Amino acid sequence: MSTPPAPGTDGGFDKILVVDFGAQYAQLIARRVREAKVYSEIVAPTISADEIRAKEPTGIIFSGGPDSVHAEGAILIDPGVYDLDVPILGICYGAQLIAQQNGGMVGRTDRGEYGRTVLSVDGDGGTMLGGTPSEQNVWMSHFDAITVAPEGSTATASTPDAPIAAFESQERGLFGVQFHPEVMHTEHGQHVIERFLRDGCGTLGDWTMASIIDTSVEQIRAQVGDKQVICALSGGVDSAVAAALVHKAIGEQLTCVHVDTGLMRLNEADQVIETFERNFGVRLVFVDASDRFFTALAGVTEPEAKRKAIGELFIRVFEDAKAEATDAGGSHADFLVQGTLYPDVIESGSEHASTIKSHHNVGGLPDDMEFELIEPLRSLFKDEVRMVGSELGLPEEIVQRQPFPGPGLGVRIIGEVTPDKVETLQQADFIVREELAKAGLEREIWQSFAVLPDIRSVGVMGDERTYGWPIIIRAVTSEDAMTADWARIPYETLEAMSSRVINEVPGVNRVAYDITSKPPGTIEWE
Repeated sequence: MSTPPAPGTDGGFDKILVVDFGAQYAQLIARRVREAKVYSEIVAPTISADEIRAKEPTGIIFSGGPDSVHAEGAILIDPGVYDLDVPILGICYGAQLIAQQNGGMVGRTDRGEYGRTVLSVDGDGGTMLGGTPSEQNVWMSHFDAITVAPEGSTATASTPDAPIAAFESQERGLFGVQFHPEVMHTEHGQHVIERFLRDGCGTLGDWTMASIIDTSVEQIRAQVGDKQVICALSGGVDSAVAAALVHKAIGEQLTCVHVDTGLMRLNEADQVIETFERNFGVRLVFVDASDRFFTALAGVTEPEAKRKAIGELFIRVFEDAKAEATDAGGSHADFLVQGTLYPDVIESGSEHASTIKSHHNVGGLPDDMEFELIEPLRSLFKDEVRMVGSELGLPEEIVQRQPFPGPGLGVRIIGEVTPDKVETLQQADFIVREELAKAGLEREIWQSFAVLPDIRSVGVMGDERTYGWPIIIRAVTSEDAMTADWARIPYETLEAMSSRVINEVPGVNRVAYDITSKPPGTIEWE
């Protein structure tokens, strides 16, 4: 199985590689680059100079990281990267690594700098700090400090505990900042990033939603030719935008298949069919596979095992549906469209990155699947997908729909998934979403839902002891699902949810609210 290149990676656009040295902000750096209308891609520090050369980047950014460059086993980069004639910006650990590997010195100081710090700019500030105030607030997170700038470079800023808080060498294409320009607490952080992109790398800033669509359409047509294609249409934003993009490219060669897994929200299958028949001029096939999914999940309790079981069965159902999409010669579909996003790929792990959770459409795919994949959104974050959907003319009711995981309620039921548990959770989840809609909070909240844990609790109802299920409410705010904060829902709304769930959903006697951010928690419970 294979996928076409990510949009923007071979369509003549500039490309910035973000080397992730384990920083909590690596994804944020990539986002800030994209906000400057330049395509970015995250890579592991084990990447070789030859592998970087093959990717033909316009520039490279080294992220921060938790290690010291002096630590035993500290993460390094192939020194050959510095001979590629590609501009490099180091941030925090990345800046220290550039210094250490290029004739500079990183000192072990007696004290670090953490949080908001005043940066003093030297002279005109050079390429990155030019045009910014002589003193400004930046966000620091370091212990070691650069004491000698890399050979041939000039120091351009300092702080009380970082004598060289920024340096650069236009001739060598080396730039470094000890602070974190990617975080909002750094007053002129986006300016620093954009000056590196424009003046340091010469990027054009022409990576737009319209350009993504044009490039993707060309790639899809080249990949598919005159073959037939099936799209896994869940009804969510991702699959809807992927379907619209592929339909724009190949028209009637596309057949959408909506599978009712039995793990959907209340009445969702009917709503999906109605919405897409009204808004799409594409053939839609409905498959009720709920019995197959419940059978596959019987006795399965481990989260990764559930995700992989659901992912494999999805593929088998679509393989069975191949006959629904045939060409004039009777040939069945060879391609499957999925709404895979960049966070799905990142969280599912790789050879060099840890697996947070295997997304059913990435880590849960069987090796022997019969389809070649088409994943036109694989390089995009969720908010970028919404922008592409709007650019394609999709209605707001689809583009602004809350995310819903491919495994559905299967990852919101802790422990074994059974029809009875699904029915309980469907009713509770409906109440949660309905009360948020009544309060006018739908657009303020990124994602909201109910969770059914695998425990029971003692309660009192009608002067009698009960031993029922608790329901946990989860609601978060976010921009891209890589990080999230718990939503500050008004007490009266939470009270209405709790009262209705306990009174209207049989077998439930307790309601709790999850106030965990991401990290350390994930948005979904499994």
